[in-house]
Amino acid sequence: MTVELPFAPVDDVIRRNAGDLRVSAGAAEELAGRVQRHGASLAADAAERAAADGRKTLMPADFGVEQVVERSTLMLPIAPVDRIARLDIDDAYRVSMDARVALADILEDYADNVARAAALLARHADRRTVQADDIETYFALFEG
Repeated sequence: MTVELPFAPVDDVIRRNAGDLRVSAGAAEELAGRVQRHGASLAADAAERAAADGRKTLMPADFGVEQVVERSTLMLPIAPVDRIARLDIDDAYRVSMDARVALADILEDYADNVARAAALLARHADRRTVQADDIETYFALFEG
């Protein structure tokens, strides 16, 4: 699986949650992959909801979003999020711009939660760098 999401904005999300800790490239890569898999799964579920309503266009409500945030407030870029949304759905589906923004917001919140916990794990291990192992440990503990 190629990762559609650029590592730089994911690195930025980790940094805003890590405070004075450094962030390894491996941590950004690991979290980007996890965010991508989560986003593809959410989009597949949203496509099922759209299909149940007889639509081929995914809307924010299909992601459980009623109020869409301003695109400019997000750190994750919309174009890769659109590609992530299309990974596990049929090509016949479209993803509205508002749905892309809604998904980006959901994924950024998801990344923030993981990054915050990974930073805590790095501090607990008495390290100055958030590493891929911290991301993996989070998922082993809380998602496993």
